[in-house]
Amino acid sequence: MAPDIRRLSEELARDPSSMVFLPLAEALRQQGQLDVALKIAQRGLERHPRHAGAHDLVARICVDQGDLTRAGDEWEAVLRVSPDHGGALKGLGYVRFQQGRLDEAEQFLAQAASSADGGDMSAALATVRRSSGKVGVEADDVETATATLDPKRLFAEVLIDPGQTALLLDAHGYVLGGMYVDPDGSDVSHEVGAQLSGITDEVRRAMRHLAMGEWRSIMFETEAAVVAMTAAPDDALVVVAASRATPLGLLRRLVARCTERAAGWMTGGMQA
Repeated sequence: MAPDIRRLSEELARDPSSMVFLPLAEALRQQGQLDVALKIAQRGLERHPRHAGAHDLVARICVDQGDLTRAGDEWEAVLRVSPDHGGALKGLGYVRFQQGRLDEAEQFLAQAASSADGGDMSAALATVRRSSGKVGVEADDVETATATLDPKRLFAEVLIDPGQTALLLDAHGYVLGGMYVDPDGSDVSHEVGAQLSGITDEVRRAMRHLAMGEWRSIMFETEAAVVAMTAAPDDALVVVAASRATPLGLLRRLVARCTERAAGWMTGGMQA
């Protein structure tokens, strides 16, 4: 157990009503211990039922677990306590986007953009509007329009081999587009996003420590696949996986095409 987690756990054991459950559950979440993180967050929420941050934390853990319905319920609870909570507005925009309720997604993201802590929502709004077909869809390009309406097919025309898969994650690990399919054919996009939440900040810290400048991409081999990650606009992340037999030169070209497609889609420069 990491020292911070051990210290926070001991503090919570001494005082179960302490607000230390928030950083403890968040630390566990970032380590991928989602079930334990959720239990601790839920227990804290039972003691502090009107705490917006507790509802927000439970919502983010639920997204990591792929439970978008529960996440949406928790973010709605946040807004009942704190109507201008930027994180909840942004989160509900993400949930509605994933559920295909694009008009609602746009409304929540627009509200987040006008909130004090919502941050820059321009790329997210552009993504939703392009997915809804409000901008940039050519009427005579049926195949392109179909992909535009379904973010999961963002990289469909780029991936040329059944063993290839690609995913676009935002800065918090939320799935914006594409799919990550495991060797059994299951879509594990949300699980991958949860595990990679915060990875961009970690990579930047490592690059600064090594005095190697800004990072562009990382490529590594696993037992099942060759995986590459590269930066996209607004601290988003493109993750591409292919079979271990894939030549590295081909994988680099594939990553470059996926990154170009993701960047164009997020900024409105091209259609999915």
